[in-house]
Amino acid sequence: MAEAILEVRGLHKHYPLTRGVVFRKQVGAVRAVDGVDLDLVAGETLGIVGESGCGKSTLAKLLVQLERPTAGVIRYKGEDITKLSGRALKAVRRNIQMVFQDPYTSLNPRMTVGDIIGEPYEIHPEVAPRGSRRQKVQDLLHVVGLNPEYINRYPHQFSGGQRQRIGIARGLALQPEIIVADEPVSALDVSVQAQVINLLDKLQQDFSLSYVFIAHDLSIVRHISDRVGVMYLGRIVETGKDAEIYDHPTHPYTQALLSAVPVPDPTAREHRERVLLSGDVPSPANIPSGCRFRTRCWKARERCATEVPLLAVPAVFRGEESPAAHDSACHFAEAKRVVPAEGA
Repeated sequence: MAEAILEVRGLHKHYPLTRGVVFRKQVGAVRAVDGVDLDLVAGETLGIVGESGCGKSTLAKLLVQLERPTAGVIRYKGEDITKLSGRALKAVRRNIQMVFQDPYTSLNPRMTVGDIIGEPYEIHPEVAPRGSRRQKVQDLLHVVGLNPEYINRYPHQFSGGQRQRIGIARGLALQPEIIVADEPVSALDVSVQAQVINLLDKLQQDFSLSYVFIAHDLSIVRHISDRVGVMYLGRIVETGKDAEIYDHPTHPYTQALLSAVPVPDPTAREHRERVLLSGDVPSPANIPSGCRFRTRCWKARERCATEVPLLAVPAVFRGEESPAAHDSACHFAEAKRVVPAEGA
């Protein structure tokens, strides 16, 4: 793999649970992100998938330093940005921007579109002199497929898809190298989702962007991603190229997720194996010992309760030139097709 522009090692974010009124003491912690390792190569899209509550959005905030980690490092071009503050952190944030999930709440309703997109220039005036900012904002509106004449309109005058385009334009204003997109299409209609995904594809080609694309829709992630990381209870449990993950999943959780993907072909749907999980997702404040997926896994053995599985190529596949030879955090990993190729 090419050299990573963004490296994450041992990333944790724990929120303390306290008790008491006068004398408060910590009695536990919500382990929202609990030991994440990942790499992002320049020009690629890394998709992060998982159920609601698995820590995806917290991970996104950590990557752009809207949240500070409890432990771990995030290296941007070799520099640990978790140790930066003030001007040094401000300079890094210019190169790592975020597109938020909800286009209705991420835009200030009291500001015009021109002010929203142009606000980054107030923070980083070196990017655009004051006299050229209006033209730059209009150019950005054109880039994301909106009429530049809308510059004086307010967010309530736009549809959901148009508002998300405004959010994307704001993310592009400082000419970043990395965009962290936190479920950018989950609040949009299906037809509008396709338009926004196609726009992101085009912008990546035009501006040489790298994406961390977070979503729970597996079909969208497969369409846009070069590599995929599957997240469960604060950790990445399987990662690899998109075809490796979708066609040759080795972790039971990934297999269960993929078996739930809707298959439009009735014939193919009849021949696919459905994987049903038992029980509920454990609380991130009370994570199971050993493998955190074991309480819902049909393969669980005594070893799973005592030994934490490492995210690595399973021993059974090591040395093989096989799509199944990718990183998976499971003691009993095995390749298994759960979605027909034409239905995925």
